[in-house]
Amino acid sequence: MRRLVVLSALLLPFSAMALDTLRFGSRVLAVGDSSAKLIELAGQPAIKDPIETKEGGREGERWQYSRDGKTLTVVIKNGKVESIDESR
Repeated sequence: MRRLVVLSALLLPFSAMALDTLRFGSRVLAVGDSSAKLIELAGQPAIKDPIETKEGGREGERWQYSRDGKTLTVVIKNGKVESIDESR
């Protein structure tokens, strides 16, 4: 049991964290906001990867930013922020 706790503590800094909101100075980006608001707050992403359905159709995009030594990944579907993830 103790080993599991220690292992979990060691892996925590390397894990991704899902967020509902993200602060940019005094402004906040939230799940459900438009991709235009994301560009206004964070600028253009360093990487845009398409998200495809099993049939090969485009379902959305995964936008990646580098911020404060972390990787910020935002999933955009139908022009809206669907998820925000931050990892080291």
